[in-house]
Amino acid sequence: MSHVGVGPRAVMRSVAFLTAGVLAVPALAGCTSEDPSGKPLAEQDVAAAARGSVSDGGTLRWAVDSVPDTLNAFQSDADATTTRVAQAVLPSMFRMDEAGSPVRNPDYLESAEVVDTEPKQVVVYKLNQQAVWSDGREIGAADFAAQWRALSGKDSAYWTARNAGYDRIEKIERGANDLEVKVTFSRPYADWKALFTPLYPKDVTGTPDAFNDGARRALKVSAGPFAVKKVDTKGDQVVLTGNPRWWGEPAKLDQIVLRAVPRDERVSELVAGELDLAEIDPETADEVGLAAGPRDPATGTPLMGPGGTPAAGPQGRSAAQALRSWAIANGSDEDAAEEEVLAREERREAEAKARRRQQALSGFEVRKSLEPAYTQLALNGADGPLADERVRRAVARALDREKLAEAVLKPLGLPAEPVGSHLALSGQPAYADGSGALGEQNAKEARALLADAGWVPGGPVKKKDGEEAAGAERDEKDEKDKEEKDGKDEKKSEGDDDGTYIVGEDNKNEGDRNGGGDDAKDGADGESGEKHSSGKNTAQGGAPGAYAPKGTAAPADAAAAPLAKDGKALTLRFVLPSGPGSETLRTVADRITDMLKEIGIGTEVTKVPDESYFKDHIAAGEYDLALYSWPASAFPATDARPIYAKPVPAADGSLNVAQNYTRVGTDQVDQLFDRAMTTLDQKEARGLLRKADSRIWAAAGSVPLYQRPQLVAARENLANAGAFGFETPVYEDMGFLKKGAQGSRPSAPAPSSSPSSPSS
Repeated sequence: MSHVGVGPRAVMRSVAFLTAGVLAVPALAGCTSEDPSGKPLAEQDVAAAARGSVSDGGTLRWAVDSVPDTLNAFQSDADATTTRVAQAVLPSMFRMDEAGSPVRNPDYLESAEVVDTEPKQVVVYKLNQQAVWSDGREIGAADFAAQWRALSGKDSAYWTARNAGYDRIEKIERGANDLEVKVTFSRPYADWKALFTPLYPKDVTGTPDAFNDGARRALKVSAGPFAVKKVDTKGDQVVLTGNPRWWGEPAKLDQIVLRAVPRDERVSELVAGELDLAEIDPETADEVGLAAGPRDPATGTPLMGPGGTPAAGPQGRSAAQALRSWAIANGSDEDAAEEEVLAREERREAEAKARRRQQALSGFEVRKSLEPAYTQLALNGADGPLADERVRRAVARALDREKLAEAVLKPLGLPAEPVGSHLALSGQPAYADGSGALGEQNAKEARALLADAGWVPGGPVKKKDGEEAAGAERDEKDEKDKEEKDGKDEKKSEGDDDGTYIVGEDNKNEGDRNGGGDDAKDGADGESGEKHSSGKNTAQGGAPGAYAPKGTAAPADAAAAPLAKDGKALTLRFVLPSGPGSETLRTVADRITDMLKEIGIGTEVTKVPDESYFKDHIAAGEYDLALYSWPASAFPATDARPIYAKPVPAADGSLNVAQNYTRVGTDQVDQLFDRAMTTLDQKEARGLLRKADSRIWAAAGSVPLYQRPQLVAARENLANAGAFGFETPVYEDMGFLKKGAQGSRPSAPAPSSSPSSPSS
């Protein structure tokens, strides 16, 4: 599945209550004795196997999105493949566990702890005695100090993308011996475990030239189970090979080849036998899952064909000849019979091709979990209607987030619960459902917020040349369409349950009116860049049916009249990527469009090329609504602050938004982040982060929707690799199972619950 994702640690790129104008924030779940963090919604799925069950040797061919422009994870053009390489070849002081929390990496650290807090915070790292770089030199204080100087922000000659945390270090010293590193902070820093992961050798970080250019295409010195053999830009691949100086458990694989394969070409590469592991979209997952299903014991072919139809058996030339003879004998002329034969042969060839494709895919299985990332609806609050927080809250409260999560995750057999936090995901220590600060989905209250902001249902809209008027200036065609629809409604049987509701009986079908319904349109216009507007004129007035006498039946799915103010309709620009693999985002956007139509908001959808979607639209602020993803961080005080910090004016008069592409922020949120970043009391820090999240919800600059699905096609005998979920991959344990051995798979996730207060 293709989503536009932005990694805050990888690079730096780039009930709301309206009472007398005061925003009331309810008490937080974090203030109760019950831990609201919960547990991860899905386990990782990697076919876990003991090392003794894994063969020695072999090459893992792993599809990635790109060959990285740099192997330096601290540069602005680093990407997900940069991170993948760094995990396999460089030291990491802390790794992520199955719940997305940092844990000490024993291959590099014997211990790491805060030993002093007064007058300064001091952390002492005790390194593994065997930890050495691939050139034989011990990992030590010199490497820590060189990385600190490069990333501290004090020397502009270093082209760094971020310096969070490193800018708080006062000095780094050798401890009691060569295996101790003493780090003294100038200011308290709660997220100190985020530092020195990855750790580069001083050869890379010691000088600006080495930092800026030396590690872009090669890493001559490394210290992981693997080393970089080559970065092959012509062959679109990065080759990793076993590190002979690795002191930990030896790597099972001889090589890992990270191949850049476009998402829409991966199924073909799997069929061709050119890949062993690849993240895939839902359509490919369906095909792989079908091929891996029950097979004919005699032929080995799948018992079900594409689309769940019975797989056709082999057809020979004699069958085609028999068809021709039968057709002629029963009155068809020879030409017609020949056409029937050709058509039958074409079908036979297509079936044979499908069987070969299924046979090739039958050696794979789909491993699935939830990514440590969530998809959100972003609302640009810089200008236009969404600059008014009442309009943003109305948009947010019109969304049935549970239905949106179900639309994406339920068909995949994954837990379909909406995400309840901007700063963490279910199972992480900082997680708590803060959506109550905005309020649950309620179309009536959303319309009330819009009315308070001055948006009038059915109000007059000034016409432009060649454009139809809305509201009170509807043309005769609208009236005729309404009359025809009313006539059809009158013909319905009074005894049928036809999905109508009666004016005055406000509780009936309330969920259908508010949420857009399960039958909201799923399709998406496939033409790149095309714009179209959504929003339907109904009789002038407020909520559906409000204009009719009490007791009059009206369609249950009738949308509210379009809203207008000062002669301008309330229409929002909804920008979406148009490339292959973005179908899920477009489906979600269609459902959101229908939900907004229910409260009188129109949308103008624009599909743009993937390569310009983020840079030219999201980062540039050229949108009203957009869908993109943020990864969950184990260090939200540090990593999430630039995403939600209040934009500030720059020296040149422009607005410095950092990573806050919604342009919505408050001083209170900034202060809560700052306090959470400086307290060393983890419980206090979690409480501050949950308060910050509650205020982010109330500001309604972004609405978390669902945790992203992680679907991976893996060769059946590949162990300890697949859908990793939160946990950092263990590269040295990956490999192919010995004959007869089996890896363990998680049980199917329990059906998603449907709580009254959505949580994830």
